[in-house]
Amino acid sequence: RLLSGYKPKSNVQDSYRILELQEGCSLDDIRNSYRNLAKKYHPDSGSATADTEAFMKVEEAYRIALDDVANKKKCAEDEEEDQFKSKSLQHRHYLSFEGVGFGMPSQRQRQYMQFRVDRAAEQVLEYRKQRLEGQSAVTDLMKAKDVRQSKKVKITQAMERLVEDLIQESMAKGDFDNLSGKGKPLQKFSDCPHIDPMTHNLNRILIDNGYQPEWILMQKEIRETIEQLRKGIVASRNKLGGPMTPYREKQWSRVCEQFTEDIQKLNKRIDSFNLVVPLLSRQMVHFNAAREIARAQKTYEALAE
Repeated sequence: RLLSGYKPKSNVQDSYRILELQEGCSLDDIRNSYRNLAKKYHPDSGSATADTEAFMKVEEAYRIALDDVANKKKCAEDEEEDQFKSKSLQHRHYLSFEGVGFGMPSQRQRQYMQFRVDRAAEQVLEYRKQRLEGQSAVTDLMKAKDVRQSKKVKITQAMERLVEDLIQESMAKGDFDNLSGKGKPLQKFSDCPHIDPMTHNLNRILIDNGYQPEWILMQKEIRETIEQLRKGIVASRNKLGGPMTPYREKQWSRVCEQFTEDIQKLNKRIDSFNLVVPLLSRQMVHFNAAREIARAQKTYEALAE
């Protein structure tokens, strides 16, 4: 963060003084001085003289010195080019090496290779800086997550204490004295070993005191209603007997019409149930009035036989 927020000041003389060099030195001298000072002041070097601010000043001075040397070389090349422009032609090898270096092609190649090494070192330094910034951001995020988790635990514990205090207060007031089965031992569940007896007892206590979910009550009501309708239509068919006269056929038609209306009302109740049931597998399908009437007819015929 310090490196990214640092703004360099262009002072060539101070830069050479920080690098412990004199103006007009060679490019190799600048690089060697920068390496020695980086080993001495870099925060990751592990040396006793490591200093972040001193390293930033050294890096700033190194960049300014490189720019100064490059500008001087460029000016010298421009003057030489202007001097011999009319006498010599532009050769192909001066167009390579990204415009880095001067002199013969072999010299330019060596200078370009050194330039690539320096550029790679700068890229590695930039990558390490970005990685350290990313690690610090991840650390801050983990700390914030731990704080949120601790707050959640504290809230849960506070709620548990509050509920326990309310239960004790209600017990002291006698609000639990009117419960059914007071003073009697809790009956265990069936012999099925896969069901927790404590969970079953808690559910049974809630059911006995009217704390059933809405969809459970609606499902129970729908099943009881369809059973009553089925028994009612079978009973009506038994009263009419057989074979039916035209008058009894009219009565049977009226019974079937009333049964169809009751089935339609029950199907609307099923629609409401499907909207509140929490599980998709618990939803119910509509009842078919014609199918139920045919079923009642078959039941009557079986009883008659």
